[in-house]
This record gives sequence, structure tokens and C-alpha cells, in this order.
Amino acid sequence: MWVDPFSLRLESPLGTAAGEITERRGFLIGLGEGEIRGVGEATPLPGWTESYEACRSALDEVTEAVSTDPISEVETPDPTETPAAAHGVDLATLDAVARRDGRPLAAVLRERGFDADEPISDSVPVNATIGDGTVEETVDAATAAVEEGFDWLKLKVGVGEPEEDLTRVQAVHNAVDDGVSLRLDANGAWDRSTARRLVDRLAETGIGYLEQPLPAEDLAGLAELRGRGVDIAVDESLAATSVEAVVEAVAADVVVIKPMAVGGPSRAVELAAVARSAGVEPVVTTTVDSVVARTAAVHVAAAIPNVTACGLATGWLLAADLAADPVSISDGRASLPAGYGLGDGFDAVRRGRADL
Repeated sequence: MWVDPFSLRLESPLGTAAGEITERRGFLIGLGEGEIRGVGEATPLPGWTESYEACRSALDEVTEAVSTDPISEVETPDPTETPAAAHGVDLATLDAVARRDGRPLAAVLRERGFDADEPISDSVPVNATIGDGTVEETVDAATAAVEEGFDWLKLKVGVGEPEEDLTRVQAVHNAVDDGVSLRLDANGAWDRSTARRLVDRLAETGIGYLEQPLPAEDLAGLAELRGRGVDIAVDESLAATSVEAVVEAVAADVVVIKPMAVGGPSRAVELAAVARSAGVEPVVTTTVDSVVARTAAVHVAAAIPNVTACGLATGWLLAADLAADPVSISDGRASLPAGYGLGDGFDAVRRGRADL
């Protein structure tokens, strides 16, 4: 097994709940010999995963324990302690296994939690992300996304004053067709009283769902917001607690699952199955990863039957990437790459970045 560090600059700084990021540093992981090689990615994001240093240490331990690269000898790091490292090893293993068996990664993942007899779709729906600009900027970005074929728009809220957010949301609602679903992401910005007031107002607008209106740990408050006319989604809560805890607290209608943050594609599909069985809808998104992990996230989404629109159209956030993107975004859908494992186009990456 080999581990190769990389660093990718973002097109522009990106604000997250854990602070602003300007680059994504991570590790490519190669596994296997001969023609059957798998590639994985471990790109930690503090606040959701372990630190870069902890990720490196966990991968070093796996490398030292693997002598000859047979897939069966590789033990995945603990996903609860070092989820990014676990993601990288899990993905490399899955890619190698799927290529060996002559199947796409999504087909292998489907067996982790859903009926394997259902056909895998060749594409999955995705949402467009709209920033927190002015009313005019927000409307322009939203209408442009709709013209490109997106039927789901995710608007950032919670940065400015609540009344300003309501004005922006209403303006977008008025500017797009009724068939376009609006999702809002507050990144835990509001307190309980503000969230209750805004949910009641937003219910009149017909919002698809409101993501993380309260701080991550406030599962009781999130549970109280449900049933008021707007579905409640959680994202950061999964980093602070778990899918199982959210389900037990009846705190969400939707869970936003980041494979990098939960410990790998296998665990992401398993958690999606846990959520779906409890009547909670899973949505798959990324942590602004390179093309390797982004492509894996598309396979994760495709492994979930009848998945709703996911947050997978994030490649544009990077100024450069590790390889050409095999996933095309067209008419609001992300295509599943052709080929086995992750798909065609990753052979040079599987051999190591020295060959790129």
C-alpha cells in the first residue's frame, strides 16, 4: 500500500461551520498489485474529521501493517477516531475489489444496506448551491442554475439578519418555477426562538427542507422544530453525534451524509440504510474533496435506491484537481462513470501520482 500527500487550492476561500478554508490537503492511497489496483482518498477536514496529522499517523500504521498488499490483509482504521483515514483505506479496498469482480463500485456498495437486485441508475440527481449574496445576486444565481437544468437549489442562510434571509428566499421562490425545490442551509446559526419563528414563516413559502437551523448538539431543539411545515435536515449534527443518535432523538427528516466524515463509502451506505429504515431520508454530499472521493460519493448516492438530490456538484470549488473528472453534471444530474470500480480514467492515479 502506498500513501501520497497532495494539496489542492480552492478557487476562492470557502466559509464553513469550522472556519474558512483555502485549500484541501489530503492523501491518495494505492492498494493492490498487477492489473488489480484500487485507489482511495483521505482528505481530512477538522470539525468533521480528524486533523491532517492524525490522518497521516493512522495511514502510516496501516502501511506498516501491510507487507505485500493483498487486499485481505488491509485493516481499515477506526472510522469513529480517524474517519478520513478510514475513508481512504475503505475506498481503495472497495475500488480494488469491484475491479477484480468486474462491477461498478455502486453495485458493490448497494449490497451494504439495500436490495442488491434493484438496478443501479446511471445517474443521480444533484442540487445547485447558491451562496449568501444580495437579493439580486441570489436570484441571478438561482435562475442561472435552473436554466442549466437544476430542479433543486440549496441556498445558504444564517449569515445575515433573519429578515434579510426571508427576503432572499421569497425572491428566489418568486423567480423560479413551482417545480423547483428550495433547500436552505443555516449551518447552526440560529437559536431556538429564532428558528421557530423562521420555520413558521418559511412553511408559507414551501421549502423542501431546512438544514441545520440549530447548533449541532441541540437534538432536542431540532426535534421540536419538526412537524411545523418544513422538513428538518441535519449535517453538522452527524459530526457532533451520529446518525443513530439523530434517529433515536427523532431530530430530523433528512440526514446529510458525508462519506469522508463518517468513515468511508461502506459506512455511508450502511448509515443511509439505517436512516431510510427509520423513515429519514439520506442525502449524500462531499467535504470539498478531490475527484477521487467526489466520484466515490456519486457511487454512494447511486447505491441508495431512489435517492433524492445530493450535494455532489462541488468540483468547481477547486482551482485544480488530481485527474480529469469522469462525472458529468447535466440537467441537474451527475452521471455514474463507465467502467469497473470507481470507473475508467483513474488508471494513472491507481499507479501513483508520480505517473500523472
